[in-house]
Amino acid sequence: MNQMHKNNPLHGKTLEIILTEMVEFYGFEELALYININCFKTNPSIKSSLVFLRKTPWARQKVEQLYLNFIQGEDYPKYLEKMTKLMRT
Repeated sequence: MNQMHKNNPLHGKTLEIILTEMVEFYGFEELALYININCFKTNPSIKSSLVFLRKTPWARQKVEQLYLNFIQGEDYPKYLEKMTKLMRT
């Protein structure tokens, strides 16, 4: 792995994975509070949000930045532990 990818926490993460993890943790309602975009507020779904985010670079950047804050914060280990427990059951 080259140095650039090694230092990029988003490397290997698709937009769908990023969005799914954040929806599982925050839910669309809370995401809409962090990022004020209609795809999180009006009939939200992963599919419709992905379509919008792929077409709208500024919104995608906001989602990616929120994700970076999420994985570098104290809530991410709790999320991983919860997902690990769910996968074992």
